[in-house]
Amino acid sequence: MSGRAARRPGPRPSAHARWRRRRPLRTRLALACTAAVALVAVGISAAAFNVVRYELDHQLDLHLTQQATLVQQQHRDEGPQVVYGECDFLAAPACAQIVPADPAHDVPFLLPVTAATRQVADRQRSGYFTDLTISGHPARMLTTPMTAAQPGTRQAVQVALRSDSVQEGVRQAGELMAVVAAVGVLLAGALGYAVARTALAPVARLTRTAERIADTRDAGLRIELPPGRREDELTSLAASFNTMLGELEQSVAAQRRLVADASHELRTPLTALRTNAELLAKADRLTDAQRDRAAAGLRRQLREVTGMVNDLIELARDEEPQPLLEEVRLGALVEHCVAAARGHWPATAFALADDSAQRSVPGVPARLARLVSNLLDNAAKFSPPGGEVEVRLTAGLELTVRDHGPGIAAEDLPYVFDRFYRASAARALPGSGLGLAMARQIAQAHGATLTAEAAPGGGALFRLRWPG
Repeated sequence: MSGRAARRPGPRPSAHARWRRRRPLRTRLALACTAAVALVAVGISAAAFNVVRYELDHQLDLHLTQQATLVQQQHRDEGPQVVYGECDFLAAPACAQIVPADPAHDVPFLLPVTAATRQVADRQRSGYFTDLTISGHPARMLTTPMTAAQPGTRQAVQVALRSDSVQEGVRQAGELMAVVAAVGVLLAGALGYAVARTALAPVARLTRTAERIADTRDAGLRIELPPGRREDELTSLAASFNTMLGELEQSVAAQRRLVADASHELRTPLTALRTNAELLAKADRLTDAQRDRAAAGLRRQLREVTGMVNDLIELARDEEPQPLLEEVRLGALVEHCVAAARGHWPATAFALADDSAQRSVPGVPARLARLVSNLLDNAAKFSPPGGEVEVRLTAGLELTVRDHGPGIAAEDLPYVFDRFYRASAARALPGSGLGLAMARQIAQAHGATLTAEAAPGGGALFRLRWPG
């Protein structure tokens, strides 16, 4: 036997619990609405029944009290006797008697006399009502002290009335309330189903749309919203889902465009790489000059492909790694980037004006340096030979980079930050078309904004702004 204790399976859920988990939301909502309305209907019916029963009993008690008062007024000075003996009839007055406290003065009585009756007659107990049966018929009896004209008289008055009509009224009221409650429960079920179906209509449309998207992989589908829609939670959920689908569609389109553009841009350098590699494979047939040109071309194409792949990897990252964030002094970073650009572009002059007073921003230094370097490289690439690139960092955390090249055409301005976009004037220049796209992504990841515009007097002007 293994030393490890065998794992005991947990308790299996009951069939009722499994059914509760499997039933749809519409059924649960309908059942909840039905239960709530049915509970209200049954509660109201029960309350109405109790009110009707109380009122009927109260009216009978008032009638008994009136009859007892009438007996006391008419027979105040008389002794024990049976006043009314028509106990078999429903008419009133019916069945009344005067009972003494001393059993020695009793006469043949029709109504039952108990020790409690003697206590009432002797003023030891207050009056009370009793339900009893007289001659096989239900009745209700009041026993109350006799108001005597002579002091010392100790008697009680008992008055009984048939309660058949009251019990019949209570029974009819109970049957009516039961019918009302049953109708209320059925109506609650219908209303609960209608409410669940109406309330969950946006959810049903959302579910159908999600299933269609899963089947067709078409992110252009949307949930149909009713005209003149109300601003409720479910409609807002459907609108939010449509917004999410729009974002998803844009993301899918951008991904497809990126793949298509990347494959198109990589095709040329890969073809050149293959050609140069095939040439070098036949090195014994080439002259020294041909081998040098093929090797140089191979190295150049490898650098281009490597740079493009690195740029694509950078663009695929949407945010900066939080552990690498630190306070970066913009003045020092821009000065370092300008110095590096002067080494890369010796034919271009870079003029730097720093008014930032060594202000700093949170960020990743290497990524911010890549952003500024891309802007400087872009400006130097479009500058004429011997031209100047003006770089200025203001105290308001705004970096401007201006060149004096051909500038940006109005039709190209909306697309300068798109991936692989190359304006007609830039197609003959080196580069992959990813530098400005990467610069904007790095700026957005650091909470900054990067814009492009045509500079006054010619050239292009890029503005990089940090909040605050």
